[in-house]
Amino acid sequence: MATKHTTASAQAAAALQPSDYVHLHNHTHHSLLDGLTKIPDMVARVKELGMEACAITDHGTMSGAIEFYKAAKNVGIKPIIGIETYVAARTRHDRDPAKDKARYHLTLLAMNHKGYQNLMQLSTIANLEGVYYKPRIDHELLEQYNEGIICMSGCIGGELGENLRNDDYDKAKEIAGWYKSVFGDRYYMELQDHGHSEARSHWPEQKKVNDYIERISEELDIPCVVTSDGHYLNHEDQEAHEILLCVGTGAYLSDEKRMSLKDFELHLTTPEDIISRWQTTNPQAIANTKAIADRCDVEIKLGDILIPKFPTPNGESEKEYLDHLVYSGMAARYAGVKLEDAKKLPNDELRAMLSDDQIERLDMEFGVLDKMGYNGYFLIVQDFINWGKSQGIIFGPGRGSAAGSIIAYALNITDLDPLHYDLLFERFLNPDRISMPDIDIDIQDTRRGEVIEYCAKKYGSERVANICTFGTMAARASVRDVARVLQVPYGESDRLAKLIPPPVQGRHVPIKKSLEEDPDLKKEYETNPTAKTVYDFASQLEGTIRSHGVHAAGVVIAPDDLVKYVPLEMAQKGVVATQYPMGPVEELGLLKMDFLGLSNLSIINNALRIIRKVYKTDIDLSHLPLDDEETYKLFQRGDTTGVFQLESAGMKRYLRELKPSVFEDIIAMVALYRPGPMQFIDSFIKRKHGEEEITYLHPGMENSLKNTYGILVYQEQFMQISKEWCGFTGGQADTLRKAVGKKKIDLMKKVKPEFVEGAVKVGGATKEIAEQFWDALEEFANYCFNKSHAACYGLIAYWTAYLKAHYPDAFMAALMTSDQDDTERLAIEMTECKHMGIEVLNPDVNESFVEFAVVPGEKKIRFGMAAVKGVGVGAVEELLRARENGKFTSIEDFAKRVSTSKFNRKAWESLIKCGAFDSFGDRHDLLFNLDTITAFAQKVQKEAASGQTDLFGMLGDDAAAAQPTMQLMPSPNKNDKEYLTWERELMGLYISAHPLDAYATYLLEQTQPLTQLVPEYDGRLMTIGGIITTVRTIITKSGSKMAFVGLEDKFGEGEVIVFPNLYEQVGAKLVQDAVIRVTGKNSARDRDGNLGSESKMIADEIELISDDDLQKYQATGRKMEAPKMSSKVKQERRTAFRTQKTQRAGATRTSTASGTNVRSTSTDTTNTPPRPVATHAVPETEKLFLHIKNPSDHDKLVALKSLCSEYAGVTDVVLVLGEANKSAMRMPFRVEAGDQLMSQLRQVLGDECVILK
Repeated sequence: MATKHTTASAQAAAALQPSDYVHLHNHTHHSLLDGLTKIPDMVARVKELGMEACAITDHGTMSGAIEFYKAAKNVGIKPIIGIETYVAARTRHDRDPAKDKARYHLTLLAMNHKGYQNLMQLSTIANLEGVYYKPRIDHELLEQYNEGIICMSGCIGGELGENLRNDDYDKAKEIAGWYKSVFGDRYYMELQDHGHSEARSHWPEQKKVNDYIERISEELDIPCVVTSDGHYLNHEDQEAHEILLCVGTGAYLSDEKRMSLKDFELHLTTPEDIISRWQTTNPQAIANTKAIADRCDVEIKLGDILIPKFPTPNGESEKEYLDHLVYSGMAARYAGVKLEDAKKLPNDELRAMLSDDQIERLDMEFGVLDKMGYNGYFLIVQDFINWGKSQGIIFGPGRGSAAGSIIAYALNITDLDPLHYDLLFERFLNPDRISMPDIDIDIQDTRRGEVIEYCAKKYGSERVANICTFGTMAARASVRDVARVLQVPYGESDRLAKLIPPPVQGRHVPIKKSLEEDPDLKKEYETNPTAKTVYDFASQLEGTIRSHGVHAAGVVIAPDDLVKYVPLEMAQKGVVATQYPMGPVEELGLLKMDFLGLSNLSIINNALRIIRKVYKTDIDLSHLPLDDEETYKLFQRGDTTGVFQLESAGMKRYLRELKPSVFEDIIAMVALYRPGPMQFIDSFIKRKHGEEEITYLHPGMENSLKNTYGILVYQEQFMQISKEWCGFTGGQADTLRKAVGKKKIDLMKKVKPEFVEGAVKVGGATKEIAEQFWDALEEFANYCFNKSHAACYGLIAYWTAYLKAHYPDAFMAALMTSDQDDTERLAIEMTECKHMGIEVLNPDVNESFVEFAVVPGEKKIRFGMAAVKGVGVGAVEELLRARENGKFTSIEDFAKRVSTSKFNRKAWESLIKCGAFDSFGDRHDLLFNLDTITAFAQKVQKEAASGQTDLFGMLGDDAAAAQPTMQLMPSPNKNDKEYLTWERELMGLYISAHPLDAYATYLLEQTQPLTQLVPEYDGRLMTIGGIITTVRTIITKSGSKMAFVGLEDKFGEGEVIVFPNLYEQVGAKLVQDAVIRVTGKNSARDRDGNLGSESKMIADEIELISDDDLQKYQATGRKMEAPKMSSKVKQERRTAFRTQKTQRAGATRTSTASGTNVRSTSTDTTNTPPRPVATHAVPETEKLFLHIKNPSDHDKLVALKSLCSEYAGVTDVVLVLGEANKSAMRMPFRVEAGDQLMSQLRQVLGDECVILK
């Protein structure tokens, strides 16, 4: 045996080349927080090193397999799909802490397609059945699923390694023998490189294991193989990998006892290094890596079409069944026939009811579906949607390009007529190329699970799963993670993270790129050694996968058991998900559905339920008139808080200017109100109102652009132009869309000559005009929008607006129920209720329900009891059950009837504090007696359960009157301010009053409102006051404490910075709900002295305002004056205004070169929404006087401030308060007093109250 081995080794050593060594044991970042290597980098490095094959063996998962397979194939590297699995100490079902915490590593590689399928089986079973700390398999599974798999013994943490490490040679030999008996010549034992005596990071422990393995190899004739156990790409990445391990284990880099792998090198070793060490000691172990690679040949079919068969009810073909459903639906949609009646008629009769345009479109779509084999797909989708609708589940009207299909419209999959709204089928399915259809489904978020469960029951639970998604380390998160591991103080860590620029249009900018392009970040990097270290490591960790989650919408339905196509895992939410993310699932050809749970649909559903109950009215969303006057009035007023897609401040302003009058206006605003196309909103508005001429680059474009007043808004429009103007087919038009939209340069070069030639020949355009439009298309590609998508979301916006306009109380109650856990949103919505004249009442045990509820006919909404902290849904349901027998008459009555087992002490306390028992007594008294009340409730209910109370009833009225009662004692301490504190603590906001109501006079005369803490007054001394909402303390580098204090008055909010010297004096007073007065300096500049957009107060002095201070205070009748703008700020503002005016003038000159968006783009508006352009120049000396006749009209003041904040400029604003005794105050902001602002101010205040002079 020895002679044979030596001869083979000599032969192997003679001819070893870099390509003779193959890395068979590699971890990528799919080995969560353990591997650092990114797949593209690994494949590129393998190619660079002259190697011909490579394996991926991530810990317990195959999630990177398809990405690796594609990347390797693309560069001519043979991909070897593997996994480093965990083997249970006993069986995968055992979970005894004393015996089963240990698990052993084992490396498995797929030799062929069967092996690949068995790997998926093993990984799936490990994740679904074997998880105990890690996903585990066992010997039983290896015996069952070993076909087509090569097995390697693993690292020192394998079964072999652990026993050899403990010198249990006989046990290790027995284990090796078992594996050989199962795998035969497919079993290899790993010699890890860092155990070689000549390795730079030689580890004696591994050397001992390696020596034992070579001995077993000789004795049992099991071949050996050299592996490097790669966890990172290059040796230089070792420290970054150590930081990654610290992130995963929650340790600091300086911890001595933390998990570490720094004692040995685990990078992607060069083949020359391996050969130089091993060719003299065991060259065959090197040659065996190539032999294994040669044995592995897995081909994964990508781009397949794997749609399940739909079970038709009467055994007819999918085509026959689909045709009849579609013709029936078409008759119902277009011919006014009831769907039930239509289904009884033959197809030819139904077809005769349709117009020529409808038949032409239908035949075209049927032809494409037949050709591509998608009849079953449409049957599957319509089936679960119509089932859901029959169960009262609210679906969206469609989303994305599927709304362009008339078949989808006929089947009730979508709710928008594609013929009426010019939605193109080719945008959904290109007739010229077979691609998987993609229908996105919006479902009310509270019932999404029911639809998925229906699909699982219909097609089999083994064939339906959610789709996995990866949580990766974004730039700022990686900075924070690295800083924590390096023990950088929190304040400094936070500052370094915030220096990272935010994402641009939702796309994260890599740290390395930001370091080159962002001057502030670059300066910090170059001048601060700590920052340099943090950013260097963060850039290496950036993009690393740190967790698996569940895709918000993705669900996959397979024609056979899913595990035959993808490995599965148990996701965090306890649902089964694919290990592959969305991209690979689609590439495999599996049917992927987007089931997006949309909270707005749940809001609509709740509103419809309330309307049914309170107003006895059933509303059918699919039949709502799209020309409802009240709904458009709501849009025109900009009253769109809570309206889907249309509730931002900017959108409200544009709606007020646009004054939408047709549904197409809403579709256009959904598409235009995004970075990029925003620049065209002003023109869109002016053209609608005849203030700007509607022009077209060429008359042939008018038909496509007339609905958007000559402005190119949608992808469908340039597709339609290419068909009508250039003679393109639908397929060519979609190819053009894809080329332009995805900036496929090669495809664009191919399409451009065809486009220009078609425009000249078919459209009668000149070559110059055609090329001019093409150039505009390239710019349009940066922001072009899918009209089908905009139309569908526009329809949901219309639905919500309709409900708000006609049933405001029901809509707002449903909206607040949806947002009951978000106190910030609740505060906004309660303010909106006040504007709408709807009163929000405290909870009441006799009037409230689980959710927010309408008080019929009174324009009042009752706060939902389940929205109160500490009160669970179960407690409220028990209360409601008891209330079915009549309202509660007293505390004693409530205590007797509501079960103590479901309504506990915490529920009592919370509902008392928030005012739900106010009709039965004072909150302080009830709380003071709470022990007595709960003891009484338990006693009475216990007696009732044992039958004692029945005896009193049998003895007549006198005995019944002698039933147990309780005596409540008055509370010795009462403080009305506590009421409000309790309300905010339990409901997140004040309802019955505002805590600063009593301080109104004091704060008005002794402080400046927080609305004046603005950059205009940078550097000025100010005095502000209010209630403390938040206190955040940090430790400075010198070890001192300082604080950031959130402050709120009745008009606004701000932040106060308290440095260590002052904090030492007043720190103990800075507690939530304390009312304070702060004197200090307004600061709005960054570290480089640039004026920012927000101000903070740097405190010099802080006083607590006590009740005694209030009682002693004598009102003066004089308000504190506003600070004056510093000359420095004034000069900066003037310069900025002049620059802005110059830029606008330049933009105006080039803005209407033509009717399409063929215009100069010298000013970049991609990231900054443009301000409305003033229609006349504003002289710098003018002042805007605004007369507020009733100074206590808080709502009007808030509306005024909100409106003015949208039109920042250089005109001073003077507020004139009162009618008889007028007082004037200059506001802390300036505005651009153009026609648009003036018009809106006059609407709010009246013509005579707005004067510019």
